[in-house]
Amino acid sequence: MMAVEAVPVALITGANSGIGRVTAEVLARQGYRVVLACRSQARTQPVLEAILAANPAAPPQWLALDLGCFDSVQACAAQFLASGWPLHRLILNAGQGGGRGLSASGFERAFGINHLGHFLLAQLLRERLCQSAPARVVTVASALHHRANGLDFDAVRQPTRSLTGLPEYAVSKLSNVLFSAELARQWAGTGVDSYCVHPGMVDTAVWRRVPRPLRPLLRWAWGWVPAEQGARTTLMCATDPALVGQTGRYYAREREATPSALGQDEALARALWAHSAAWTGTAGLTS
Repeated sequence: MMAVEAVPVALITGANSGIGRVTAEVLARQGYRVVLACRSQARTQPVLEAILAANPAAPPQWLALDLGCFDSVQACAAQFLASGWPLHRLILNAGQGGGRGLSASGFERAFGINHLGHFLLAQLLRERLCQSAPARVVTVASALHHRANGLDFDAVRQPTRSLTGLPEYAVSKLSNVLFSAELARQWAGTGVDSYCVHPGMVDTAVWRRVPRPLRPLLRWAWGWVPAEQGARTTLMCATDPALVGQTGRYYAREREATPSALGQDEALARALWAHSAAWTGTAGLTS
């Protein structure tokens, strides 16, 4: 049976640095119990200590999570569910840009980490979110989804083809946009709202795998902003009471925005959902 939790609970992926860390710290100051789902406990420990000092009444928790590995995602979800806590906010923040190769579960690296890992986590936590409604799922995407020329369901099962990994990153972010919109349709009537966010081009560890000579060029071309500024739209979608019921929408720089034409393609979103459910073994959990 789900335990009664006197404070709201938020689970945030990739909360040990960048936008995720800022989001976790702000939500903790607002009274949330925050659960930080990250790969490294050692790298997360300073954040846990800072949050505990700010909100000792609701100690934060760390959960091990490698989004590229389905076994790790399943273990993370199972550990959270075993806590008995409700879940009022699921913030799908973690991501990687510029990497190459395959994820641990055998998908193009950016697609496997940025989309499929989060898709699986959301499906595994769906029942708890619905039990905790009103609840929200906030998916951190990127305006770079506009640069995706399509979604090739064969290519996302192959190693990264480009030298920079950036075209594949754009596809993974398009997948985030499509997933968030389709989640709103699939979960309609459950009391769980879905929001998609472009935080601005933020200078964070997500770009750590981009070759070093390219990073200054990206900073100049994209006008990178600090994490504190980038987290504002995530926090707005997670907490603003004016957005209740505004499910399935896309936000950038703290206001509603328009995704790319592909990002608005409902047939493509349904196809992505069906493929993702089959690949993650969650077809029975997704509708």
